[in-house]
Amino acid sequence: MASWLGGLGSGLGQSLGQVGGSLSSLTGQISSFTKDILLEGAEEVGDAATELHASNSRLREIESINAAQKSENERLKKVCSDLEEKHEAAELQIKQLSVEYRNQLQQKEVEISHLKARQNALQEQLQKLQTAAQSAQLGSGVSQPATMSASFVPVVRHSSGFEGDDMDFGDIIWSQQEINRLSNEVSRLESEIDHWKQIAQSSKVQGTNDAEQSEICKLQNVIKELKRNLSREIDEHQHELSVLQDAHRQKLVEISRRHREELSEYEERIEELENQLQQDGVSTDAMIDSKISEQKKNAQNLEGRKAEDLQIIKNLEDEIRKLNQKLSSAKEENKILLKEQELLKVEKIQITQEYESLKSDFSVLQSSVAEQDALLKEQEKSQSKTLLPEDVVNLQQALLEAEREIARLSSLNQADNPVHMAKDIQTSTLDLQVLKEENLKLRKEKEELEKELLNAQHKDENIISAYTEDQNSELKQLKQDLERKEHELNESIAERETLIAELEELDKQNQEATQHMITLKEKLSRQHIETDSVTKQLKFDIDVERKKVAKLEMEKMETIKELDSQKEKLSQCSYALNDLHISKQQLQDKVRNLEEQLKKAQDCNLHNKKEVRELQQRLKEKEEELSLSLSKLTENMKQESNHSSQDLILKEREIEIAKLQNKELENKRLNEDLEKSLSDLKTENGKLMEAFEELKQELNDAISEKNKVYLEKDTAVEALKLEKRHLETELNQTEKQLFEQAKKYEQTIEELSNARSMDTTALQLEHERLVKLNQEKDFKIAELKRSMEQMEVDHQETKEMLTTSLGGQKQLTELIKEKEEFIEKLKDQASQVKQELEEYMEVSKKQDILKQNLEDKDKSLAIMKEENNHLKEEIERFKDQQSRTTPVVEPKTLDIIIELESEVTQLKVIKNNLEEEIQVHKKTIEDQNQKTAQLQQSLQAQRKEIDESKIQCEQMNVTHERLSLEKDEEIKNLQKTIEQIKTQLHKERQVIQTYSTDLFQETKVQTLNGENGNEKHDLSKSEIERLVKGLKEREMEIKLLNEKNVSLSQQIDQLSKDEVGKLTRIIQEKDLEIQALSARVSSASYRQDVLGLQQQLQAYVMEREQVLAVLSEKTRENSQLKTEYHKIMDIVASKEAALVRLQEENQKLSNRFENSSQDMFRETIQNLSRIIREKDIEIDALSQKCQTLLTVLQASSTGTDNGSGGVNSNQFEELLQERDKLKQQVKKMEEWKQQVITTVQNMQHESAHLQEELQKLQAQISVESDSNSKLQVDYNGLIQSYEQNEKKLRSFSQELAQVQHTIGQLHNTKDLLLGKLDLVTPSVTMASIVSQPSVMHNSAPEVLNDESKILHKELEQLKKKLQEKDSTIRILQENNQRLSDSVATASEFERRSQEETDSEMRQIREKHDVLQKSLREKDILIKSKSDQLLSVSENLNNKENENELLKQAVTNLKERNLILEMDIRKLKEENEKIVARCREKETEFRALQETNMQFSMMLKEKEFESHSMKEKALALEKLLKEKEQGKTGELNQLLNEVKSMQDKAVTFQQERDQVMVALKQKQMESSALQSEMQHLHEKEQRLNQELERLRNHLIEMEDSYTREALAAEDRETKLRKKVSILEEKLVSSSTAVENASHQANLQVESLQEQLNLVSKQRDETVLQLAISQDQVKQYALSLTNLQMVLEQFQQEEKAMYSAELEKHQKETAEWKNKAENLEEKVVSLQENLEEANAALDAASRLTEQLDVKEEQIEELKKEGEIRREMLEDVQNKLMNLINSTEGKVDKLLMRNLFIGHFHTPKNKRHEVLRLMGSILGMKKEELDQLLSEDQRGVTRWVTGWLGGGTGSKSVPSTPLRPTHQTGFNSSFSELFVKFLETESCPSLPPPKLSVHDMKPLGATGTSKTSSAPGSSQIPDSGVSGISRRPDTNPFLAPRSAAVPLITPAPSSGHLLMKPISDALPTFTPLPVSPDASAGAVLKDLLKQ
Repeated sequence: MASWLGGLGSGLGQSLGQVGGSLSSLTGQISSFTKDILLEGAEEVGDAATELHASNSRLREIESINAAQKSENERLKKVCSDLEEKHEAAELQIKQLSVEYRNQLQQKEVEISHLKARQNALQEQLQKLQTAAQSAQLGSGVSQPATMSASFVPVVRHSSGFEGDDMDFGDIIWSQQEINRLSNEVSRLESEIDHWKQIAQSSKVQGTNDAEQSEICKLQNVIKELKRNLSREIDEHQHELSVLQDAHRQKLVEISRRHREELSEYEERIEELENQLQQDGVSTDAMIDSKISEQKKNAQNLEGRKAEDLQIIKNLEDEIRKLNQKLSSAKEENKILLKEQELLKVEKIQITQEYESLKSDFSVLQSSVAEQDALLKEQEKSQSKTLLPEDVVNLQQALLEAEREIARLSSLNQADNPVHMAKDIQTSTLDLQVLKEENLKLRKEKEELEKELLNAQHKDENIISAYTEDQNSELKQLKQDLERKEHELNESIAERETLIAELEELDKQNQEATQHMITLKEKLSRQHIETDSVTKQLKFDIDVERKKVAKLEMEKMETIKELDSQKEKLSQCSYALNDLHISKQQLQDKVRNLEEQLKKAQDCNLHNKKEVRELQQRLKEKEEELSLSLSKLTENMKQESNHSSQDLILKEREIEIAKLQNKELENKRLNEDLEKSLSDLKTENGKLMEAFEELKQELNDAISEKNKVYLEKDTAVEALKLEKRHLETELNQTEKQLFEQAKKYEQTIEELSNARSMDTTALQLEHERLVKLNQEKDFKIAELKRSMEQMEVDHQETKEMLTTSLGGQKQLTELIKEKEEFIEKLKDQASQVKQELEEYMEVSKKQDILKQNLEDKDKSLAIMKEENNHLKEEIERFKDQQSRTTPVVEPKTLDIIIELESEVTQLKVIKNNLEEEIQVHKKTIEDQNQKTAQLQQSLQAQRKEIDESKIQCEQMNVTHERLSLEKDEEIKNLQKTIEQIKTQLHKERQVIQTYSTDLFQETKVQTLNGENGNEKHDLSKSEIERLVKGLKEREMEIKLLNEKNVSLSQQIDQLSKDEVGKLTRIIQEKDLEIQALSARVSSASYRQDVLGLQQQLQAYVMEREQVLAVLSEKTRENSQLKTEYHKIMDIVASKEAALVRLQEENQKLSNRFENSSQDMFRETIQNLSRIIREKDIEIDALSQKCQTLLTVLQASSTGTDNGSGGVNSNQFEELLQERDKLKQQVKKMEEWKQQVITTVQNMQHESAHLQEELQKLQAQISVESDSNSKLQVDYNGLIQSYEQNEKKLRSFSQELAQVQHTIGQLHNTKDLLLGKLDLVTPSVTMASIVSQPSVMHNSAPEVLNDESKILHKELEQLKKKLQEKDSTIRILQENNQRLSDSVATASEFERRSQEETDSEMRQIREKHDVLQKSLREKDILIKSKSDQLLSVSENLNNKENENELLKQAVTNLKERNLILEMDIRKLKEENEKIVARCREKETEFRALQETNMQFSMMLKEKEFESHSMKEKALALEKLLKEKEQGKTGELNQLLNEVKSMQDKAVTFQQERDQVMVALKQKQMESSALQSEMQHLHEKEQRLNQELERLRNHLIEMEDSYTREALAAEDRETKLRKKVSILEEKLVSSSTAVENASHQANLQVESLQEQLNLVSKQRDETVLQLAISQDQVKQYALSLTNLQMVLEQFQQEEKAMYSAELEKHQKETAEWKNKAENLEEKVVSLQENLEEANAALDAASRLTEQLDVKEEQIEELKKEGEIRREMLEDVQNKLMNLINSTEGKVDKLLMRNLFIGHFHTPKNKRHEVLRLMGSILGMKKEELDQLLSEDQRGVTRWVTGWLGGGTGSKSVPSTPLRPTHQTGFNSSFSELFVKFLETESCPSLPPPKLSVHDMKPLGATGTSKTSSAPGSSQIPDSGVSGISRRPDTNPFLAPRSAAVPLITPAPSSGHLLMKPISDALPTFTPLPVSPDASAGAVLKDLLKQ
């Protein structure tokens, strides 16, 4: 969202800028319009003065137009330069994209090559089968397999390269060259940018603030123009993109065509092969059949592969489309980057200085590296010719040391040099070394393969007849390997050529740089002496700055790393976005499926309920049966009184009932959980829908941009289709998952139902057991019957209560229906609002179209202006030509000028028309802006109302929660009674529940449907619709809550009233019963019973008090609930009133919106028309006044001539007053004009503010939508709590029923007691009757005694019965207490479980909220990171653009200098002309002043005359009064004369007015001329300032160049010093090497002979190679011949294959099915490919380096292979040498032994002789025999030694330790033993000759050069000289490194093969020849 809003903001900013420009142009046009009207009014006057005025005004207009055109010309030039720069940047981007495309194509080609390789392998298998068949049938088939193998070779030929090798290889090379060239240009341009920014900073220091301000202004203008041109550039880029896509398509077509051709070739080859098989195997029909079947299989495989290739091509096209989509996203990123351009400019200025220094250092380093490379190459060439292998090794080691020193110096230099440059160089060298090592390995592998080939060839020559089949297969494999290696070689050669080309380019650049440096040196050598003192200070400053540079470079590296990470994050974000899209759709599908599942679950629930009802009915039946059986048992067994067993049975039954109830509760909980999950899913769905709508907004933005780009439409559609397919596949997957989930849910439901059924079966079994038990037990069935009757009574009462509650629920449902109707009305209103919104959207679209038209008009205007400029330039050229050419040519030029002027006039007309159109469009835009402002105001009002409604809703929720909490307690009490009554009223309640649930579902479904429907609308519509929906949902929720509160309160009132009435009745009855009992129990004989009864009564009283207390609490709570309900009702009423107000306001607003736009438009038009009318009226008035003045003047002049009358001075004063009034009006007009301008500016500001507010509103709307979703969640929670409260209410009702039951039991006990009392009272009366006769008649005492006994017995029986009753009562009380305790525990348990579930739900919600917040934060982070990334990339692009701008700026400045000089000349000429015109105007003005003076004099005279005339008139009046009688005629004449005089006066006044107006005009003109003069002077000053600034700029540039040159010289000197030091070190090392080589030469001489032998062997191998190459050529010739033959066969047998092709087509259908399966795999691979592409983009630099290094690797591979051959030859020879010198002993050694024998005393000589014998390999017995013979044996030994010297030239390798040694004479023996011990135990084990176990040279040499070079390095040097050299130059791989000098056998211990001792001179690691005699070593040891 943030990125989208940012884009919207940028777009609004651009549009505002355009609006501002248009408004300014509008104000200018209005002013020009008023001027034109005034001028027209002036032109209507026909006098000379007015004509002069008109001509002056025209001149001014022309001048203003000229100035405007000049400014426009300059602006257009800037625009042109900017466009060129952008064009170049676009080309760069396109090239990068083309490189990426090519990489992808290469990958696809690699895949195709893999497929071809598979095809070849299959063909080889076919061939093997054929050869096997032929060998089986034909015994002597030597020639046939050979021919077959030869015939199959051309198939292998095609697998060597890519299909489009000819085309794409050249493209790759070209692209790499282009990339290198562009990178060089970029670096150069960056250096220039840095240079220019340094100059800018220096200029700032010098203090040219004015120039800086002008430059800033220019830059701001440039930025504006860039923004304008961005859209055009995007169009151009898209066009170029489409061109690229066409090119790619053509390439794909070509590739597919080639593929088809190759397939056809393969088919033809197969046909030829079949023909050959037919010719060869005519005799064997079975063979032919097998071959045909195999060939058919081949054809099938080929066609399958063809289909696969076609699919691959399709996939490539899909990828291209995806890349196009990425391109569009990249363009959007480009836009965002442009915003961040300005921010990075500040950072750029800081970085530039650092970068220049770094660049120069890097160039110097490069040059030094290049020189060193050249030197090394020269040394390699010279040394390879002259030096021997040992010398080469020494030189290499010296070079290594030199390179290390260079590295050390570079590390020291890192303070000056850039850190990252050094790192790059080091990494590149390391990479090169690694690549070289790999190259060597590959070459070794190739050599091995070649050797294997040779061996195979030898084997072929030896055993052709025996093993033809094996030979052919091996040959083919070897040939394939060879061809593969050759292919790799070709690639490496091509890459090498590209490297060479790049190196040549670098060399050219280096040469140019050096030439530039030389020229600078020549210039600077003159200034060097003067600037020595300055350079010292500068050096100090540079050192300080370099430290800063190092820090900044570190920061830069960090920023680069961050950039890379952000790029990766961006790619991840894009993937995450796609995943979100997919997951969103999946979730939507899941929601739908879950809704379906819910419906199914509800159906299942209904089914379960039905089953429960059936079970309950069965239970009832069973209970009836039980009661019957119990009644029978009571009849049978009244006497048995086993109370405890009956209680146990009752308890068990109660337990079972409790279990059933628990199970039902669990089922309910499951249902509730399902409902909760549904509500959660719905909330998630709502959130997902919001996210989906947000994503849709972004998609719509992208689509709107795509609509502009007409060329990309098709590609975008195809990409969308592909995405649709992907989404469909993903949808199918999600549907499958949901189906699985549904199955799981069904399984759980089935399990629950099974559990229920199991429970019912268990219950039935228990019932049977109970029946058996009850048959045995039979006590108190009558009591149970009574209790049943009371229960029925209670049931009836509860039924009545339920009927009342049902009535309340019905009322509720009616209310709900009313609310639904109200909701529908609201929906209708919402639809109306939607329609209005759609209309507004259409208006906005029209506005967009108008904007586009305006832009087109602007473009056409710009084109016209350019043409105008061109015409003006041509006019100027023609003028120059006119001035230069002869007068003969003048008429032609005049004609041209006339034509041009006519064209100019036409262009002006066109321009005026365009401007008028623009004005009209601008007016419409302003009107629409006003409309948007009004809309925003209405939105704000609605938003305020929504906020208020939200607050009220929250209050309602709080009150509702309080109510629910208070009702919870009541509900808990009622739950128990309801559960007991549940069995009878289950059906009724189910109906009500289903109805209510259906209602809830309907409302939810409606909301969901509304949300789904709204997805189809536009973005703005969807936002406003969300607001409306939120409002409606809020209202709905409020109404539903109110209704529920009302119904609940009613129910509670009814319940409380009923309960109170019943309880009061019960209490009254009990009071009456107590009174009766007290009356009855008055006798003293039964006081004990009475006491017991009183105690019971007290207990009852206590219970009653408790019940009353409970009742009072309930009533209190009821009253509180009523008050709260009344409050809620008031709130609801206020809400409804507010809603009504809102609706009315909405209607008003909608009406206003309809009318306001038209009203505003009309008002603006009316205002403009009114202004124009006022202007017209003023002009008319002025023109009239001018005419009157002229007439007055004329009349006055005629009057003076005639001498009759004058003008009054009062009239003149009136004229002056009128002039003042006119001035005031003019001032007012000016003020009004200023006000208009300010209002326009205010409008601009307001529009900007409004747009900002719009953005804020949109953000708020999104927030409100989130809050709406949250409120929906809360609402669902409230519904759930309400349902829970209902359940609690039911539980409370159950508890109440239980209380009533206990009361009933008490009633029963009371009745029992009353019955007992009744039994007691008749016995008492009987006793009294008996006693009376006993008193009366004492004669019968026996009878009395008998009766008294009987009474006593009866009393005792009654007492027993009473006790039994008491016990039963106690037991019942205990049971009651237990039941109440169990009920309390159950309720507490329920409460706890509910609390736990609530807490869990809260925790889950909190977690969910936290996760959502974290998700949002991550999204924000991702967006911010992506924005940062975009800004960084934009800054980079800006840097490049600035570079080019600065380049062009230099040229432009030079051109501008010339243009400005020309302009200055022209301006001077114009200035002179204007001065001349001014002088003329002044003369005219003076003349006018004189005429004015004359006029004033005339006026005075006229006034005098008028005064005299007035006096005469008075006199005449007097005369007339005197002569009234008889002189009327004279009077009439006089009156006529007076009238004529008055008319004349009027005419004079008019003339005077005209003169005054003319005077004013002249004054205005003079002031205008003065202002123009001032303006021209200011222009001259500005131009001079610019000239000075440019000069200063050039001077600064030169200074900066000089500074750079000085710095470069310093660096050169430093580097030369370093080079000299290095050369000295090289010289010293070379001297050391020479000394070492001199010492080694003596040893080398013996090796030279061996080397000659080695060279001979090498020549032989070369000859063998040549022979093998000739054979290869022969094979190639045979291949070509076979190809020709095969082509002929193809032409002949094409007809044969037409029938088979049809079969193949059928088989291709099958293959296509397989291909479709493979396509799915390809999709997954494509996803991997995309990830890999992302990684490839991140590692683009590495790939470039790798390309270079791969070429180097392959070069080194070749060298490595050559050296490997040499190594193997030398190793063989050395092995031969070792074998030859194994059993030989050195002469010197034996001579020393012989001399030693004579040196030893005679006592010890036999020990020496034994030593000698052991060395010569003699046995102990032979030695003993020889020694026993005394002197003869010795002489024989000596003579044998001296005579038979042929075999005694070497010492055996077996060491021997002497057995007998004494301390007396041990000089020889001890030393000899030590020598043998040291030599027998080697310091290092003999190295293995394998490539994997090789070690680097430098690994030991660096650490142990001084200590033990011989022991540590020589064994390694021979073997591992090739494999790894971390510090050697990769191009120097000398022969000696490859050839091992010492190759010890794995088991030999020869002295020559053992390491050299410390006695030898130590220097850099030096190999020793194997001929170095061990005798010399022994001599040295003996000397010591």
